[in-house]
Amino acid sequence: MHSAFLLFASFAAGGLVNTATTEQVGFNAPTKQIRSSWGYTNCGEPTDAIQLKSLKVTPDPPQPGKSLTITVEGEARETIEDGAYADVTVKVGRIKILQREFDICEEALKANASVTCPVEKGEYTVTKTVELPREIPHAPFTVELRGYTVEDDPLVCLDIVADFRK
Repeated sequence: MHSAFLLFASFAAGGLVNTATTEQVGFNAPTKQIRSSWGYTNCGEPTDAIQLKSLKVTPDPPQPGKSLTITVEGEARETIEDGAYADVTVKVGRIKILQREFDICEEALKANASVTCPVEKGEYTVTKTVELPREIPHAPFTVELRGYTVEDDPLVCLDIVADFRK
């Protein structure tokens, strides 16, 4: 499961993640997409360096022990340089199991992301497939991702919920 959360961080590094699902949601302002077993909130501002347009996953909902394909569409409004980072907090229920700062550019390289630093201004679609561990506990998870440029300016903000009890 740790790899899935690293993947979300690396998506922010590329600025976007494109995943195939049945529905696409635009991100022009803080947006909520909550389903019965997973969802997300774009908590970013219109001034953030990365503007997310859509986030999709397949299968929908994600399933332990299966491949998960994530697709993100978005726009880099400025060049994203090495040194961009993300603060990521993962909770199972109300219990914090991970709080860490990730170098977004480094994680994008490790994940063989199709977009790596420096990320030039422009529109991007990124798709990545990861294997979700079979051992994911049957519990609700939350991931808070706050990305920042090398200058510590807001890059991207994303809150993800996944309930594996279903």
